Amino acid sequence: MIRDRVTGSRVIRTVLPAEAAAVTALHARARATYYPDGLPDDGTDWLAAWRSAIERPDGHVLCAVEQGRIIGLASFRTPEGAPAETVKLFQFHVDPDHWRDGVGTALHAACVEQWRADGRRTAVLEVHVANDRAQSFYARCGWTADVADPGDHHLHLRYAVPGRSAGSAG
Repeated sequence: MIRDRVTGSRVIRTVLPAEAAAVTALHARARATYYPDGLPDDGTDWLAAWRSAIERPDGHVLCAVEQGRIIGLASFRTPEGAPAETVKLFQFHVDPDHWRDGVGTALHAACVEQWRADGRRTAVLEVHVANDRAQSFYARCGWTADVADPGDHHLHLRYAVPGRSAGSAG
């Protein structure tokens, strides 16, 4: 697992189980921005879902913290049935009050660092078709479109994880 990353007044670290409610609240605030009619109620117990993600031994949930408050989060793991060198970014959110502050860029860099340390070669994700802001962010980070089913409400993106750094043991 990556060590805590300090960038200015921000720290990027692993989310603690006691922070599940704060993570759930940030998730809801961020998702609400790209659903013009409000968040759909699909029956998901998001607090339970986040607790599960945080406690999964085969997954990672990272957060960006500033002044003691979680302002960004990323959840990833190898998806069921995928090769071990593939990782899926299941959730990636930045508090809307901190958009364009570099939080997403720093959090994405921490994810890539962890993926590289874990030997991942490919990352995948799904982004809502109406979330143009996120699509632009991922494109700037080097994600490319993957094959998607017609009529799907999500775009499928792929990222080639850069190789190990020259200073890595190997």
